[in-house]
Amino acid sequence: MRNFSSWDSRRKQFCFKVIAIVFWLLVWEIIFRYVGREILIVSPFRTATRLFELGQTFEFWNAVFSTCLRVLEGFVLAIFTGSALAIITSRSIFLKHLFQPFLGVIRATPVASLIILALVWMATAQIPVFVVFLMVMPIVWTNIFAGLEVIDVQILEMGKIFKFGRFKRLRYIYMPSLMPYIISALTTGLGAAWKSAIAAEVIARPAGAMGGHVHDARIHLLTADLFAWTVAVIVLSMILEKLMVRLLRFISSRLAGVRRQGVGD
Repeated sequence: MRNFSSWDSRRKQFCFKVIAIVFWLLVWEIIFRYVGREILIVSPFRTATRLFELGQTFEFWNAVFSTCLRVLEGFVLAIFTGSALAIITSRSIFLKHLFQPFLGVIRATPVASLIILALVWMATAQIPVFVVFLMVMPIVWTNIFAGLEVIDVQILEMGKIFKFGRFKRLRYIYMPSLMPYIISALTTGLGAAWKSAIAAEVIARPAGAMGGHVHDARIHLLTADLFAWTVAVIVLSMILEKLMVRLLRFISSRLAGVRRQGVGD
C-alpha cells in the first residue's frame, strides 16, 4: 500500500512538471507570435530544430566538453579550498576574523568586474576557471563552516569515549552531520558555477566555448543560434544538478546507515 502511494505521488509530480513545461512553452509561443519578428525572438520549434542541427556537429560537442571541463576544474578547486578554509576558520577565532573581510570582498564584487580584472591578469582560457573558483568557494566555505558550528558536542564526546580515531570521527560523526550543508553548498555552487562560467566565456571568449558561441550569435544577430545555445546551457546545467543531487542523496543515505552502525564497530 505504501509503495502504491509513493508511486502515485511520483506520477502526480511528473504530470505537474510536464504541465508546467507545456504551459511555459505555450507562453513562449504566444510571445513569439505577438512579436512576430524572428530577429527578436524565435519560436520553441525553431529553437529545438536549430539545437538539433547544432547537436550533429563536432563544434557543438567540443564546446560543451570545453565548458564542462572549465566548470569542473574551477568547481573542484573551490570545493577543496572552501572546505579547507571552513575547517581552519572554525578552529581559530583569529583566523575567522582575519579571513572574513576577504570573504566579504569576494561576495560584494560583481562578476563582470572579476572577469575584466582577470582579463588583465591571465590567459583567456583560464578566466572561466578563475571566476568559477571565486564564485563557488565562498558558498562552500560558508555552508561547511555553518555545519561545523552546529555539530553536537555530545556526539563528539561520545566519539572520544569510544576512542574513535580521526578516520572514524570523520566517517561516523562529521560526514553524516555535514551532509545537508554539503548538499546545499554543492547544488547552489553548481548553479553559480554555470552562470559565472558562461558570463566569463561571453566576455573573455576563450577558444571552443559555449559562451563564445553565445557571443558570436548575438554579434551576428543569429537569434535562433542564440536561443539554441542558451537552451543547451540551461538543459546541461539542470541535468548536471539533478545528477549531483542524486549522487549526494545516495551518499547521504549510505552515511546515515553507517552512522547507525558506527557505535557497534
